[in-house]
Amino acid sequence: MIRGACLCDRVAFEVRGAIAELQNCHCSECRKAYGAAFGTVAVCAKSDFEYVRGSELVRRFVQSERVNRYFCDSCGSPLPMVEEWDPLVGIPAGLLEDDPEVRISSHIFVGSKAPWWEITDDLPQHDAWPEGGNMNERADDLKTK
Repeated sequence: MIRGACLCDRVAFEVRGAIAELQNCHCSECRKAYGAAFGTVAVCAKSDFEYVRGSELVRRFVQSERVNRYFCDSCGSPLPMVEEWDPLVGIPAGLLEDDPEVRISSHIFVGSKAPWWEITDDLPQHDAWPEGGNMNERADDLKTK
């Protein structure tokens, strides 16, 4: 089990399965949502995710027709993206309190990365979703792991 919580610790969750992947997303939306050069996102199956306290404090910003950005009403921390239509959950990795036992696999959306940030590791870099890398397209694979 992997635990996580927001900055004020009033919203907490558990992942009762595996984190399937960690990616650094450099898209402009993640940069703004995380207030950083990129957002590191941990992905798990929705069936493995559960809020254990503070779900009444979860608020959302409607970013687009299909995407909401969730945050804690108390401290403002970004919270996991749990969408009704999506079988996966995207968790801001900084919220994780336990070792997810996977490491960053790639940098995605580097085509829109911050011009002031240099990627200095040797991980794969993709201008957008890599072929076969869109986690929504891989949801069925994750369910069987």
